[in-house]
Amino acid sequence: MPRKSLPVILCESEITRLEQWLRAGSTPQQTVLRARIILQAVRGWTDQQIALELKIQRRTAALWRGRVREQGIGCVWEIAPGRGRKVRYDSREVARIVKTTLQTKPKGSTHWSTRTLAEAQGVSRNTIHRIWQEHQLKPHLAKSFKLSRDPQFLEKLTDVVGVYLTPPQNAIVLCVDEKSQIQALDRTQPGLPLKAGRCGTFTHDYKRNGTTTLFAALHVVEGRVIGECYPRHRHQEFLQFLRRLDAEFPGQVGLHLILDNYGTHGHERVRRWLAKHPRFVLHFIPTSSSWLNLVERWFAELSQKAVRRGVFRSVEDLQQAIKDFMSAWNANPAPFVWTATVEKILEKLDRCRRRLEQIQPGCTKPRRRKIVNSNV
Repeated sequence: MPRKSLPVILCESEITRLEQWLRAGSTPQQTVLRARIILQAVRGWTDQQIALELKIQRRTAALWRGRVREQGIGCVWEIAPGRGRKVRYDSREVARIVKTTLQTKPKGSTHWSTRTLAEAQGVSRNTIHRIWQEHQLKPHLAKSFKLSRDPQFLEKLTDVVGVYLTPPQNAIVLCVDEKSQIQALDRTQPGLPLKAGRCGTFTHDYKRNGTTTLFAALHVVEGRVIGECYPRHRHQEFLQFLRRLDAEFPGQVGLHLILDNYGTHGHERVRRWLAKHPRFVLHFIPTSSSWLNLVERWFAELSQKAVRRGVFRSVEDLQQAIKDFMSAWNANPAPFVWTATVEKILEKLDRCRRRLEQIQPGCTKPRRRKIVNSNV
């Protein structure tokens, strides 16, 4: 008489989790097999039926049925001690490889590769790859950064973040900046279109047909963008754009502008114009801190979706593409919401400064202005 199989009862979330493990391409095959056993047991299959369906022994189905009843579905990931491939390298050898990766460089190169480090350490490149994965080391990747050395960094940071988190009453906050030298690039050959199994293409070389400068203001609350393209990037164009903003928001409502420290923003003619228009209040971000200006995030959207892969046979074509993207954006604007507080930002920057000071003492201090002796 066949042995009766004990029922397995799981909740909907546990069944969903097992199905997710089955679909995931990174799930080990032994875990996939165990998940199939449990799912079929939940559907009321006997051990004998499961064994015939999955081509395994009946006692294997009974084993995992019993374990899941006692320990839950998490046990399908467990590996019994002594099973699996034995480790060839002990912890000291692994630590030596990790230390070499972090603290040394190969001769004539800036970073290690799996092959160069494997040759230097006398192991296989697959071993280096596995150790790097286990310790989350990626020598082939690098990110750019710049830490502000503005002597008034804290004051400017507090001012700008305060405007984001607690906007002034009865006023409009605008993030203003210029994206200069946008190139109108015409590719030398037509690119291949997108199709199944192949991404779109464009040639690496191009013909440069001129440039334009986009002055843009991002309405922080609405997400709407006011922009204008100009051929040059001077205080004259900035004044024209300020007049455009003055006309765009009629009345006496205050306009708080978040700007960077570019020279045109503090030009004498600009200061005189602002003195005659007190509704404009300027908030300057610290130097080397463009991440504080939310309009930079919109510039990234513009570059990625309208400019980078575009083909422009003239500056007019480029300007029209920018206007089309701006119109489509303003038809359904998406505001960028600032959430970071001053305390969180300073905590992160303090960690960065401490680390940089360990590498090169004094590199994070404000720059000293050179005093020129007029008598020489």
